[in-house]
Amino acid sequence: MMLPNREEILKSVIFKTSRSGGKGGQNVNKVSSKVELIFDLENASFFDTDEKTLLQSRLKNRLDNDGLLHIVSQEDRSQLLNKEKTIVKLIDLLRRSLEVQKKRRPTKIPKAVVQNRLKNKSVNADKKSSRKKPSLD
Repeated sequence: MMLPNREEILKSVIFKTSRSGGKGGQNVNKVSSKVELIFDLENASFFDTDEKTLLQSRLKNRLDNDGLLHIVSQEDRSQLLNKEKTIVKLIDLLRRSLEVQKKRRPTKIPKAVVQNRLKNKSVNADKKSSRKKPSLD
C-alpha cells in the first residue's frame, strides 16, 4: 500500500466552488468560499486494480452513480483554507481505506482463569444448596 504524493492527487481532482451558507454577513453573498472536491477513482492512474477494488468496496456508500467521490468543506470563510481541508480529508480517507487490518489471532484462556471460574461456580453451588429445605429422608 503506497499512497501517492499530494501533487499526483491534485492532478486527478476537480474543484468546484460555490457560495457557502451560514455565518459571514454581507460577505457570504459575494464570495464563493464553499469548496467541493471531486475525485474520480476509476481514472486514478496511481492505484492498481486491486487497490481500486478495495477502495470501491470500502467507499461504496460515499461514491455517486458515476463512481466519483465528493468531499465538501465550508467551515472557513476562506476558499483557500476550505480547499486545503478537502485535500487533507481526501488523503486521510484514502489512507484509512487502504489500511489492511491485521488478522485477529485468538488466544488461549489461561489455566488459572479456568480454575478460578470453576472454583467460583462450586462455591456458588454450595451456597445455594445450603439454602434448600432439608429433605425428609
